[in-house]
Amino acid sequence: MQTSEPSIASGTASGVASPIRVMLVDEHELVRCGIARLIADETDMQVVAQAVSGESALELLDIVAPEVILVDVKMSGLVGVDTIQRIVRVRPSVRVIAMSTLEVGLIPARMLRVGAVAFITKCVPVQELMHAIRLAHAGQRYITQRISRHLALNPFEEPRITPFDSLSQRELQVALMLIDCHKVNRISDQLSLSPKTIYSYRYRIFEKLGLSSDVELTILAVRHGLSDASALNSAS
Repeated sequence: MQTSEPSIASGTASGVASPIRVMLVDEHELVRCGIARLIADETDMQVVAQAVSGESALELLDIVAPEVILVDVKMSGLVGVDTIQRIVRVRPSVRVIAMSTLEVGLIPARMLRVGAVAFITKCVPVQELMHAIRLAHAGQRYITQRISRHLALNPFEEPRITPFDSLSQRELQVALMLIDCHKVNRISDQLSLSPKTIYSYRYRIFEKLGLSSDVELTILAVRHGLSDASALNSAS
C-alpha cells in the first residue's frame, strides 16, 4: 500500500496559540503539494501530514493528531465516503472537509450526511479554502456557495433517492472505480480482492442498475452527479 511520509509539526513558543493541524488526503501529489504550499503562507495553520489514500490517512491519525482533514471524495481504494465515515468513527473530534470537482448530484449531500462538516469544490478561491478550514476547526459547518445553490434547504439530511442508493458501500466503491476507467485487475489489487470477486461485484452493480456496460454505468453516474462529463470521453 502506498503511503506518504507524515510531516510532524514542531511545537510552538510558549504563550503562542498553536496553529491548526491540517492533514491532506488526495491521491494526486500535485494537488496535495499545491494546497500545502498555500497553507504554509498562513500563520494560524500548518500541514502536519499528507496521505495518498484513505487507508494511509487512517494509519496516520494517531501519529500526527490532525484537527482538520481535507479529503478528496474520489480516491482509489477507500473512496471518500468510506474514509470520512471511518475517520469520524475513530476520531470524532476531527473535523473533515470534503473536496470535489463536482458541484451537483448525490456526492455533496452524501459526504455531509456521513460526517463531513464542510464541502468545497477544488475551484474555490484560496481565501475561501482557508475560511472553510478555520470555520471547521471552530466547530462550524461550511458549504461553498456554488454547491449550496444546488442542495436542498437542509443538505445535512437525507438526499434525494438515486439508483446508486441501491448499491452497498463496497458495490459503490467498485462502481466509482469502474467509472474512473480502472481495469478489473487494478481494482482487484487496490482492494485486495480477487478478480473473480470484482467481476461478481460488477455483475451485481449492472443487475441492480439495469445496465449492460461500463459506458452505460458512466452515463448514469454523470446524470446523477456521481461523476463529471469528462468521464464519458474516457469510457467511450
